[in-house]
Amino acid sequence: MEGNERFFYRKTSQPLMPYRKPSVGKAGYDIYPAFAVPNGRISDDMNQLASILVTHKIVIIDGYHGVFFHEYQEKLEKLFHTKGLRVKWYSTYNYLKPESKIIEMCKPFSGGYDPVFGKRTTLSFQDFFRIDELGSLQPDENVDINIVIGPGAALTGWEGLTIYIDIPKNEIQYRSRSGSTGNIGLTDSSDPKQVYKRFYFIDWIVLNDHKRNLLPEIDIIADGQHVDTLLWMTGNHFREALELMARSPFRVRPWFEPGAWGGTWIRDNISGLNKNVPNYAWSFELIVPENGIVFESSGLLLEVSFDFLMFAHAKEVLGHCFDRFKYEFPIRFDFLDTFDGGNLSVQCHPRPDYIKEHFGESFTQEETYYILDTKDNANVYLGFQEDIDPVAFSETLEESFRESKPVKIEKFVQKHPASRHDLFLIPYGTIHGSGKNNLVLEISTTPYIFTFKMYDWLRPDLDGKPRPLNIQRGMDNLYFERKGEYVKDKLISKAMLISEGEDWKLFHLPTHETNLYDVHRYHFTHEIAVETNKRFHVLSLVEGTSIIVETENGIQQRFSYAETFMIPAAAGSYRVINQSGSEAMLVKAFVK
Repeated sequence: MEGNERFFYRKTSQPLMPYRKPSVGKAGYDIYPAFAVPNGRISDDMNQLASILVTHKIVIIDGYHGVFFHEYQEKLEKLFHTKGLRVKWYSTYNYLKPESKIIEMCKPFSGGYDPVFGKRTTLSFQDFFRIDELGSLQPDENVDINIVIGPGAALTGWEGLTIYIDIPKNEIQYRSRSGSTGNIGLTDSSDPKQVYKRFYFIDWIVLNDHKRNLLPEIDIIADGQHVDTLLWMTGNHFREALELMARSPFRVRPWFEPGAWGGTWIRDNISGLNKNVPNYAWSFELIVPENGIVFESSGLLLEVSFDFLMFAHAKEVLGHCFDRFKYEFPIRFDFLDTFDGGNLSVQCHPRPDYIKEHFGESFTQEETYYILDTKDNANVYLGFQEDIDPVAFSETLEESFRESKPVKIEKFVQKHPASRHDLFLIPYGTIHGSGKNNLVLEISTTPYIFTFKMYDWLRPDLDGKPRPLNIQRGMDNLYFERKGEYVKDKLISKAMLISEGEDWKLFHLPTHETNLYDVHRYHFTHEIAVETNKRFHVLSLVEGTSIIVETENGIQQRFSYAETFMIPAAAGSYRVINQSGSEAMLVKAFVK
């Protein structure tokens, strides 16, 4: 990738994460949160890396599909050449099965012509390769170094220095949108939405399983999001950092996306983002299948996927619910920004049996809307009118889709005023959608793409094309008995005081009886002490400027307004110190 081509390998308005921590001025939301490790643990020195490699006869450079392995091969090759070394390279991409066989193999999981949904694969990463040929590769005794490089390099069974190059999921998507990467073994990457569908249901599943198996063997971990250099640390230091993180407060790295209904709150209130964008619809605060965790050492930043923490220490992270979720993290936090934007689609999410049968997920998508901020008579669409007629509702939506006719949605769906700190409950199978002028902190279960859009206000997506609707899927999952007074009684949470002290109060914000998670909110002036009780906590500062959080192991982190952070179950207990100069409010979600 030479010259001007470098500018086109990613398609996004967002800057690449710098590999040196930017100097932070006044306290505020940090778009590059990092977990500190001792000085000198992270390096960006390719010469130093090459010097380590030359002490080994056999080197395995494995990693995630989407990494530009050829870039790093070229850089290392030049360094080896200056040392006069004979190096033989073997690329795993040369041992993939023919494209036609990969397509046929993936058909049961690819969803056919469905533009959005497939089914979680049961394939393994080995299935993508001519594994007998890859496994029978033999190092050349007549050269100084043998290097097998590419995703699946460890499948050769070679024993040698093992490097793993990871890459954040957001960067994979930016690369796929530019056409610089696509799906494993496929040449057509012209439709980013179809590429993403296969990422989600097939590629990322097999790659993650391979990564999990390889974690104990990694000698060097590297961050592959930078084309010009690698950020890396030793595998032992990496595993030590994961072990410490599994008992400490931390944030994942958020990332931000525009959308058809997106707003202005994120753009106007979070510094460091590109302001020259149409809007920001989402902030992925904690959607762990896609977020990364960042380590900082001597000012250098290295990012890996959150999956690594789960693969290494899921039991310490999850605590009492480990047996149920294993390596899956069950709660997500994200922002939906409709300030000066538009209404979300009118939508619902699948029932548990439906999501398991049709998409292979082990638990379903269920949500709550915590209203962080509003303006100009904001509202939320939630639940049906008392006189709802399911047949008439379905026929009206189908007619709207066929004939591009607007729907008076309030004839069917209730519209509720939204105020700061309200909590709207959206159990699976419930009709809903945020209205304009909300900043919603969405507290939800982790599945995040299973939204059946039923009415989308006849608007196009940002690419000018219609957003796919799933009217029949929605009809198959809706609970039409969630209507009338039931909605106000059961789907709008009513805060209850459950404990208090001299300068603090703890409120329970009850969730729906079917929700797997619950919500608490602390109000405090100075300091609170919290026990995890063998549960992990996901938290967000929803009032106040900043807090300090300290766990039993002495690790302290500062968090600012609107930042989401995590306390693993193994932390045991933690103190929260208010730095705001006024009352702070802290929302906490946890598995029931």
